[in-house]
Amino acid sequence: MPTVTAFGREIECEEGAILRDILLNAGLSPHNGRSDLLNCRGLGTCGTCAVEIDGAVSNIGRRERSRLAVPPHDPESGLRLACQTRVLGDVTVTKYPGFWGQHTRCESE
Repeated sequence: MPTVTAFGREIECEEGAILRDILLNAGLSPHNGRSDLLNCRGLGTCGTCAVEIDGAVSNIGRRERSRLAVPPHDPESGLRLACQTRVLGDVTVTKYPGFWGQHTRCESE
């Protein structure tokens, strides 16, 4: 069983499970602030569940690629949408600040 490490916790899950569902079922949120309430509920259209992922996950799909190409996201940021990402092995998840989780660099840079 793969292990998801996020927010200082380790969560075991089934291979192929959707990252957003894994986090929510563990009582964790892939969203920041108000985006916890204002999101697309896993449809891949809002972009508020963007996270950095290190580990074995599914390839990026058309819907996810399209959403991450629209500001405030940057397709070069390396972020993924938790609602569109299937966990295939052990992964580490990092959530950044911002309504969409898009602030991957310090604001002063």
